[in-house]
Amino acid sequence: MESAARAWRPLVAGLLALSVAGMAAAHGVSGDDASFVAGVRGVAFGPFAYLGAKHMVTGYDHLLFLAGVIFFLYRLRDVAVYASLFALGHSLTLLGAVLLGWRANAYLVDAVIGLSVAYKAFENLGGFTRLGIAIPPRGAVFAFGLFHGLGLATKLQELSLSREGLAVNLIGFNLGVELGQLCALTIMVVLFALWRARPSFLRQAWAANTLLMAAGFLLSAYQLAGYFFGSPHG
Repeated sequence: MESAARAWRPLVAGLLALSVAGMAAAHGVSGDDASFVAGVRGVAFGPFAYLGAKHMVTGYDHLLFLAGVIFFLYRLRDVAVYASLFALGHSLTLLGAVLLGWRANAYLVDAVIGLSVAYKAFENLGGFTRLGIAIPPRGAVFAFGLFHGLGLATKLQELSLSREGLAVNLIGFNLGVELGQLCALTIMVVLFALWRARPSFLRQAWAANTLLMAAGFLLSAYQLAGYFFGSPHG
């Protein structure tokens, strides 16, 4: 029992660190990047693609959700299907919300994103099966992808985006997001493959998803506190 606890202590620390970091910078655009965006006039496809990739690989809530999605996906084809559905969802709302000027409350959107992490972990633990609730997993990933994209959009809308070249720049940003997701996903797939090769994986999976669910609720609670009490937004 003690040896099992020691085995997943690094995972505990990692998930907690990701949660705290996510509250600090899950969606935020740094000051230097914000200044750059504010000064752009016209097409800047490459820089926006870089910003999109940077934003995804430092977006801890996105990464936690992806980790939950692929946790029990053993075939690369399944990983590709779910990743594509997630990408389609967040691409639609990222591009659509910014181009059409559709605004949503960033706190509430990010609260739903936190809940998406908790949802996926609860599903991995078999919670919905025990409750007799059948939710199509692919549809859920696509639906939560819409909220993740809306979260990205709210951060871009906080910046002084020039309408000149906006469509091209947004496509560049979205492409960067997808490339960043691909890089992060590749690393995750390799790490999960190594972890699953260990005989202790299934035993540790319960603890990992319990912590993942706690992290999701923590992220959501942080955003709801910001909505109701005005605490700093990440």
